[in-house]
Parts: sequence; C-alpha cells; structure tokens
Amino acid sequence: MSAAQPVIVMQGIVKRYSIGKPNELEILHGIDLQVEPGEFVAIVGESGSGKSTMMNILGALDRPTEGHYKLNGVDIQTAGDKELANIRNRQIGFVFQTFNLIGRMSALKNVELPMLYAGMTARERSQRAAELLDLVGMSERKKHQPNELSGGQKQRVAIARAMANDPSLILADEPTGALDTATSRVVMDLFHKLHEEQHKTIVLITHNPELAEETQRVITLRDGQIVNVRKGAGVHGRA
Repeated sequence: MSAAQPVIVMQGIVKRYSIGKPNELEILHGIDLQVEPGEFVAIVGESGSGKSTMMNILGALDRPTEGHYKLNGVDIQTAGDKELANIRNRQIGFVFQTFNLIGRMSALKNVELPMLYAGMTARERSQRAAELLDLVGMSERKKHQPNELSGGQKQRVAIARAMANDPSLILADEPTGALDTATSRVVMDLFHKLHEEQHKTIVLITHNPELAEETQRVITLRDGQIVNVRKGAGVHGRA
C-alpha cells in the first residue's frame, strides 16, 4: 500500500469565479489534500464552506483556477475534455444525494449505463450489473424503474451504478441527505462493505458529523480552507 501512488493529490488548489469582473469571488483558497489507495475519508463543513466546489474539482467536473490536482497521477488541470470524460466514466464512481437515476429505465439498465459508455458488450454489462445489484441487496428489484423504488432502494442502485466500471475512487456527495435515519444506516453500511471487502477508496462529503466520524479521516472545510484534519473512529466507531 505504501508503495502505491496516492489516488488524490491536491496542491495549492484555488477556485475563483467571474475572474476579472467586479463580482470576482474566490471560493477555495489554497487546498492541499492527499488521499491514499483504500482510504475512507470524510470532508465536512457548513453550507458555504466550499464543499460543493471541492467535490466538483475532485470529480473532474470542474478545473481549479490555480494549483494542481492529480488523480491517479494524471494532472486534471492539463487533461483534455475527452480525457476528463474518460476519467469520470472509468475512474470515478459518483453517488449523489438526488440519486440521478434515469426514469423509464430499469435498475439493471441504470447500472449498465456507465459500462455502455465504456464500450462493454451487452452480455458483459448485463452480467456485471446483476452482480452489482446483488452486492447491494437489490437483485429482486432489478427490473423495477426508479419510480417503483423507495429512496433507500434508489440510492443502493446508484451505489451499484457507481461501481459499474470498477473505479479507483468513489465520490459520495451527501449520499444520505435525502434519507431517514434507518435508511441512512443501510447506505452507510454499504459504503463500509465496499471499503472493507472491495478495498475501495471513498471520499464522503457530508454535513453529518456522526457519519463523518465513521470514516478513517475527517477533513473540515471552513471558508474555502482546510482548518482541521483528524482521525475518525472508523468502522469500529459505529453505534
């Protein structure tokens, strides 16, 4: 593990909007962050702390104004649009608060979608999607469309979809934000399972301090800066 290159290296990350205009705004003020393979890390902060901006940069959805961000050794700042699209599809598994499932598509087809973009055959896609739905306890609902699923079931399908192309990083942005406490527990247990059994590197962005405490490292953002980095209780800290 120690010999492997970090999954995430951020150095001096600055993000500004409306550059050169009277309303120019700097959201991130020089972020340094390193995440090693197999780590489970939480990023916490109040609304307006810069979490969403940081998530967009981590997910290669946006580029920093200054600084360098390397994902598995690739400099996101200089990567072309096609390369970034490929990175998002193959190397990052996204899980959002709003699930982002496609209606009128079964759970199975939703999970298959990233594999379709990656050029996998129909047979391979179907087999892997079925295996992933089984992994998240949704094999019996694989033919159901999103409007036939509860919030927790939708999120489990979304987690299966995030795993579709066996990404090196799972980026979970407020994944339990729309769920009740019991359902949130099921979803967090799934993330622990992926971390422990599949050895996935997971970055959890959350405003919930109790969930953050379950990770190995808790990074606190305030006003666009990292103000605290500490050890979490990890899986053993669960109630």
